[in-house]
Amino acid sequence: MAKVKSLYRCADCTHEVAKWVGRCPSCGGWGTIEEAAVSSTAVAVGRRAMLPSTAATPISSIDSKKTQARSTGVSELDRVLGGGIVPGSVVLLSGEPGVGKSTLLLEVAHRWARARDEIALYVTAEESAGQVRLRADRTGAVHEKVYLAAESDLATILGHVEQVRPTLLVVDSVQTMLAGDADGVIGGVTQVRTVTAALTSLAKASGVSVLLVGHVTKDGAVAGPRTLEHLVDVVLQFEGDKHSALRMVRGIKNRFGSTDEVGCFEMQEHGIVCVDDPSGLFLHHRGAAVPGTAVTVAMDGKRPMLGEVQGLTVDTQAPAPRRAVSGLDFNRVAMVLAVLQSRGGVYVGKQDVYAATVGGMRLTEPAADLAVALAIASASMDRALPSGMIVLGEVGLAGEVRQVTGLTRRLAEAERLGFTEALVPPGVERAGRKMTLREVSDLGAALAVTGLRARRRPRAEPAEMAE
Repeated sequence: MAKVKSLYRCADCTHEVAKWVGRCPSCGGWGTIEEAAVSSTAVAVGRRAMLPSTAATPISSIDSKKTQARSTGVSELDRVLGGGIVPGSVVLLSGEPGVGKSTLLLEVAHRWARARDEIALYVTAEESAGQVRLRADRTGAVHEKVYLAAESDLATILGHVEQVRPTLLVVDSVQTMLAGDADGVIGGVTQVRTVTAALTSLAKASGVSVLLVGHVTKDGAVAGPRTLEHLVDVVLQFEGDKHSALRMVRGIKNRFGSTDEVGCFEMQEHGIVCVDDPSGLFLHHRGAAVPGTAVTVAMDGKRPMLGEVQGLTVDTQAPAPRRAVSGLDFNRVAMVLAVLQSRGGVYVGKQDVYAATVGGMRLTEPAADLAVALAIASASMDRALPSGMIVLGEVGLAGEVRQVTGLTRRLAEAERLGFTEALVPPGVERAGRKMTLREVSDLGAALAVTGLRARRRPRAEPAEMAE
């Protein structure tokens, strides 16, 4: 008889320890150490070879058409998935409560059934079937091929799949499902891993496409063990601010495509709709140019989106002027203010400075540095930038304007939306450009081109001169 001994393994990082501990010494997770029985002769004695049930086949003889992506009917979701859902794949959609995950997946099930005349099974353990029907009535997602099941038991769900024979299965959510043959409580590490593994095996064996809803922790990560992300094929993050109607889907992991695409949606009263051109949401439409504003082009993955940066300066008598930032990186704005004063001659040390973006957009990349600097300079001098101009460039501590990534795509997006002039770093390719490109090598040149002449340095107060 082979001697069996026990060791303890972390469910998140698979780190092994000799005895049970409450916290994993490797990843720091609490309550993730589980007992595992290991034979002492497993390493010393080799395993016998077994006859495989199916022979290995040449890769050239495998039909790839059976695994081509199928459109969900939601264009922005297809963009992130890489064209659609691959048959037999498992997609995990995570997001904060109330962001609209259930609404989006109910719309996917409806469009799937309507476009393909195939059955889509929507399983929910967080709501009753009547509550889901109310949402479907409100969003117009009622279809005879969409089946609902309010179940939390895994075995019962598998029975529904065998009975209904769907081609799309939506599970809302994986943390509320219960596997009777596994230990632990609902939502625990063991339960979540067992349920996900069972649904993944179902998808691979039957070819059913599975969409899972996942909860997130306070840090925004997917709740449960990290092995959950390794079991599924695609991990999507559904983001949104409760004060804004804009929603975004980002790819965290995708075995069938890239993770650089971003899908944009807008939450409305009658449901969630795709936003094919999100740049309009981040621009304040006005008839004339306004001091303190600058338009730039941000890259979210591979997608260019125009955004407006607004600045405001107010004289103050406080010993420590206020710096308020919204939608921008506070430390980056502070650096731009220092460069603007030291290299550009625009002194805002005695003024409160406010910098923000429009429409809830977040600009954290260095490509927005020059737009932030010119917006604040424009507000300080009460002089607007030329109408129809976009501003692109990273600002260094020496005041130089550096190149940014994806400049060609950014300019093409701005030109498509009707902008006629661009303030860009040196070395931009001009071939095929209809818009006027104004190259600037440093911040001083950018201020001169836009007509924002630097103020003279304020004269020192008598008390300061005495010191």
